[in-house]
Amino acid sequence: MAVTRLVLRPRISIVARAMLARMQIEGSVAAGFEAVRTAFAANFAEQGDVGAAVAVYLNGRPVVDLWGGVADPEAEKPWERDTVQLVYSATKGVTATVAHLLAQRGELDLDAPVARYWPEFAAAGKAEIPVRWLLTHQAGVAALDKPIPLADALAWHPMVDALAAQAPNWTPGTAHGYHGRTFGWLVGEVIHRATGRTVGQILAQEIAEPFGVDFYIGLPDAERDRVSRLIFAPAVDLAAVPEEFVPEQYRDMAAALRDPESLANRAFEVTDPPDIDFNSPAVHAAEIPSSNGIGTARGLARLYAALIGEVDGNRLLTPETLADATAEQAAGLDRVMMLQDRYATGYMLPADTFALPAGSFGHPGRGGSLAYADPATGLAFGYVTNYIIEGAPDLRARNLVAAVQNSLA
Repeated sequence: MAVTRLVLRPRISIVARAMLARMQIEGSVAAGFEAVRTAFAANFAEQGDVGAAVAVYLNGRPVVDLWGGVADPEAEKPWERDTVQLVYSATKGVTATVAHLLAQRGELDLDAPVARYWPEFAAAGKAEIPVRWLLTHQAGVAALDKPIPLADALAWHPMVDALAAQAPNWTPGTAHGYHGRTFGWLVGEVIHRATGRTVGQILAQEIAEPFGVDFYIGLPDAERDRVSRLIFAPAVDLAAVPEEFVPEQYRDMAAALRDPESLANRAFEVTDPPDIDFNSPAVHAAEIPSSNGIGTARGLARLYAALIGEVDGNRLLTPETLADATAEQAAGLDRVMMLQDRYATGYMLPADTFALPAGSFGHPGRGGSLAYADPATGLAFGYVTNYIIEGAPDLRARNLVAAVQNSLA
């Protein structure tokens, strides 16, 4: 039985509402992709979108580049072509791309023990965990026994020290569970130890600049004025919904959310306080390579296009590296999320509970954003939104993906 969905609109000023009422979808679509514009407009009219952008590449060529709405209702600021958006866990796919680029160059061995690069990580029975398991959510270091102050987490080193000392939450390699927050610090510290550079620095120097990808992990001060403000719809608390009204595939997750000591809760409470203000300039400037990537839909689509083929004559990963990166590594019940899901090495693979289409790889982000590529069709997709919907069915990305798939038919 489906949960009844209400369209939950944010509290925005009268002027911002007037801006939305007279809003025009900006940008362009290639012939044959007009349905994507229709679906994008419908997300504003019917699904509550406030500010958003969507981009699609096909065989290395842009075929959809659309944006619209309000970037900051408080400032009554419209969404512009160069507005950038924080995309939560869609960041993980970008971080994984950095790791695979280094592996392709021989600078990182994904099957070597993490402790080869980060000796302190060997503590508490973690000496044999390979780097790959950090990317496949099999390492079992999804939560901390003692959360650390948020300021320490943003400073990086106290967090990675805490992770190095942490005992696994389950026997590594025996199960997988979403490392919702810790993924970025774990993978990022291995990259830092292997190269002397941070994920954000490598992204800027080796991907963003040479490939024309408008995306950041660790936002420069000069880009701050471009950032759209996150707006949160009133969330549906699955833990408070009677079980008979929760769709069957979400019942195990709802049960876990009712337990404050469950991994489903603890994995997102690794800081003290646990709630991170992702509108904060300090959070934007820090590197949280699991969760605070900021960029355009165009930038995400272009990055994924360069993963599966050439963009302007250049390609990020070889076919051999891509095949290794996107091969299934873990599938079934997620020990943290208590959902059925599938993982490659750092990328998610299609599962019933996510909007990824068959044959694709990529990563969604909390509350709506999505990026993916489909090697078989040569398609790459990016969608970013500032209107964060949680707990209620969110059809926005699914509607756009369906429109894209229909355009290919």
